[in-house]
Amino acid sequence: MNANVQVRPDQQDPRQVVWAVVASDIGPLLLAATDDGLVSVGFHATDAVRDKALERLGSRLGAEPLHAPDSPLLAEPIRQLAAYFAGERRDFELPLDWSLISGFNRQVLRELTTVPYGAVVGYGDLAQRVGQPRAAQAVGMAMGANPLPVVVPCHRVVESDGGIGGFGGGLETKRQLLALEGVLPQPLF
Repeated sequence: MNANVQVRPDQQDPRQVVWAVVASDIGPLLLAATDDGLVSVGFHATDAVRDKALERLGSRLGAEPLHAPDSPLLAEPIRQLAAYFAGERRDFELPLDWSLISGFNRQVLRELTTVPYGAVVGYGDLAQRVGQPRAAQAVGMAMGANPLPVVVPCHRVVESDGGIGGFGGGLETKRQLLALEGVLPQPLF
């Protein structure tokens, strides 16, 4: 995973934000990118969900998101996600724009990018890995705040007792992603 992010010297400057909705095995995904990289992946990209997400994204980034499914900023994320869902890619090599997340959450999510395809880590284990062994619950909150699910694989974080844990895209989506990676048996349907 490419976690190198170039920070713009003047975050006050308006940024270009482009978006597209792409089909996937887990339903439509809303992808958004800036000149710095992929900034957001959203689940259940129905019109109402999409519109609300874009409004929130534009507000947080200080730019009106532009529908641009053919943008070069989205071409590689779309290609790599399609290859991931086809079982042809295990790691994402994309520039990421981390500007929607900071502090502890950013530290946890960056560490999460080191959890390999087909592996899982417990909330407490991930807290330990970032030097905060008592912060398992805060790790769960960081997973819920992840603006880049699938690419920053919060679906790979599970409960220490073997439970699947929560997931912003829904538990069935989490099961599908874990099954794709061989962690869970493939669904029968």
